[in-house]
Amino acid sequence: MSETPPEIADIMRVSSHREVYEPCDDSFALVDALLTDQTNLINHKPNICMEIGCGSGYVITSLILLLKSKLSNIHYLATDTNPLAAKVTTETLEAHGLKADVICTDIASCLETRLAGLVDVMVVNPPYVPTPEYEVGMEGIASSWAGGENGRSVIDRMLPVVDRLLSEKGWFYLVTLSCNYPSEICLMMRKRGFAWRILVQRSTEEENLIILKFWRDGEEVERLEEETISDEFSRSLSLFMRKQ
Repeated sequence: MSETPPEIADIMRVSSHREVYEPCDDSFALVDALLTDQTNLINHKPNICMEIGCGSGYVITSLILLLKSKLSNIHYLATDTNPLAAKVTTETLEAHGLKADVICTDIASCLETRLAGLVDVMVVNPPYVPTPEYEVGMEGIASSWAGGENGRSVIDRMLPVVDRLLSEKGWFYLVTLSCNYPSEICLMMRKRGFAWRILVQRSTEEENLIILKFWRDGEEVERLEEETISDEFSRSLSLFMRKQ
């Protein structure tokens, strides 16, 4: 007898608005990464889970559904700089009978002090599309994709915030494109004492998505050759793709 497939957000119950990013390949890839890691997440027993850039609410709703059957008393939060996205996420959660604190803020600017060192699981599908810098931070739906040079402007600003918010056992799931130079992101996080691995790699007609997972390993590295991480990343990606 086959097992019941894990429950994730029902796309038909995901709310929408023309100025809010709808679930797409990157959203599905991130949820697939969480599905891949579901058993580990349950065994991790997080107390606080958070999504930065919640958009439609598809990802945070899926995360709650993946954990709620096995774990209780988890505090869920979601943020977005777009007030319409905060509204749509709340509607998506309500349509699934779920609750989370949904906050309209830039990354986590109003939460950094209160949540410093407390977040056990962080999920982020950031604005990663390479665009002119002037498009970064624009109002409406453009805020969900405009990533500036190499698609890294928002990502690079976000990483120190993630470091401050994550607990000692914190895990961080991040959507990247190959053009974001994910090996450089791994290097930046490695210097902050994080290890990493590739959870999902997916090529579409328009982009090459790579979902990364980071966790603290207790060893900060001040001097690390970029070539070392780049070579390690390339080997890991090649091995990952061969296994698929």
